Amino acid sequence: MGKQEDFVLRALEERDVRFVRLWFTDVLGFLKSVAVAPAELEGAFAEGIGFDGSAIEGFARVYEADMLAKPDPATFQILPWRGEGPSTARMFCDIVMPDGSPSYADPRHVLKRTLSKAAERGFTFYTHPEIEFYLFQDTPKAGVDPVPVDRSGYFDHTAQSMGADFRREAITMLESMGISVEFSHHEGGPGQQEIDLRYADALSTADNIMTFRTVIREVALGQGVWASFMPKPFTTHPGSGMHTHVSLFEGDQNAFYEAGAEYQLSKTGRQFIAGVLTHAQEISVVTNQWVNSYKRMMWGGEAPSYVCWGHNNRSAMVRVPMYKPLKGQSTRVEVRTLDAACNPYLAFAVILAAGMKGIEEGYELPREAEDDVWSLSERERTSLGIEPLPKSLHDAIKIAESSELLADTLGEHVFDYFLRNKRAEWDEYRGQVSAFERDRMLPVI
Repeated sequence: MGKQEDFVLRALEERDVRFVRLWFTDVLGFLKSVAVAPAELEGAFAEGIGFDGSAIEGFARVYEADMLAKPDPATFQILPWRGEGPSTARMFCDIVMPDGSPSYADPRHVLKRTLSKAAERGFTFYTHPEIEFYLFQDTPKAGVDPVPVDRSGYFDHTAQSMGADFRREAITMLESMGISVEFSHHEGGPGQQEIDLRYADALSTADNIMTFRTVIREVALGQGVWASFMPKPFTTHPGSGMHTHVSLFEGDQNAFYEAGAEYQLSKTGRQFIAGVLTHAQEISVVTNQWVNSYKRMMWGGEAPSYVCWGHNNRSAMVRVPMYKPLKGQSTRVEVRTLDAACNPYLAFAVILAAGMKGIEEGYELPREAEDDVWSLSERERTSLGIEPLPKSLHDAIKIAESSELLADTLGEHVFDYFLRNKRAEWDEYRGQVSAFERDRMLPVI
């Protein structure tokens, strides 16, 4: 048994841990959990904990249901919301088959496999997400519009603000779990918050996002409110995105940085952006996986609708932030399509795969979009070679179905299951009669 496993077993005694929750994620990005007694953990490290994979979304067909959850000791943390006294801890798991081989349906393995391919070329992938979400006064009820906890706006500082108190408690809890927070503030919509996590390697960040979503919901419930990462809960207020800054490092050197180059952006960085743009339409079904995701990207503002890049251009899909003098390590690329309702393991995997394809194939970066892309006419966008992102989940599915990059990155099982699930979601959605239709038609038809 390794040092990390020994550390965990000692910590169980020292911290009076009575329950250990083993966490993993299904194909759609929903957190799953099984609790084990500390006495079972040594066996779990050696052999894993068995479960019925056929009961988990996208994991296994019934005839191959037996799977094992093997805890990753590097992810051991005490859950602070469980209170004083006997503690509860958690660890993320890798899902393996009975013969010990990785499960082809484990999203965490999809990301680890993609990171390994990048590592073979000498690259480490780092990500830094800016996570937006809404706080509502009550638990959602069918047919009832949610009520935000405040009427504040972007960066507002309001006396006796519930949002500020919420963010303080949430950040304290996140940092007690080893998740570093860089910024937090009120966002543009009423009740809308943003908390930005500090740069970390992509696997740690994906684990941190899953923990983040759980912490935010726990703190909200503790304060008698409801937190939602729904991409577009209101027609007239901004959607919630997860703008994500990404970079590749070779050892301790930022592969995106080149002194004296335009925007200090290296050839590798330019090819990475070109890869993300070239495959943007294909990977959209993963970075924006819900019917509601495409409502966020319809009306401009902070959400992109077109495949383009720009320097400090917030209407572009990919933005190259302002270079900080004497800080070459900070050169990075911001991908603005993602929302926080995605599966972060799969989303990071497909962005990295697209960027690496650009590097491997030597893609040329298209011309920069200098204008507000939303203010251009359709003819102007066409003349500049700016193509639209998918306008609906249906469009995204159709493009994804023929994507070789997506099939290779996700693996056959995840690719097939994911698209099958998305088709079912679209079919169910398009059969629903909406309030818009009733309000528009009942009075006049």
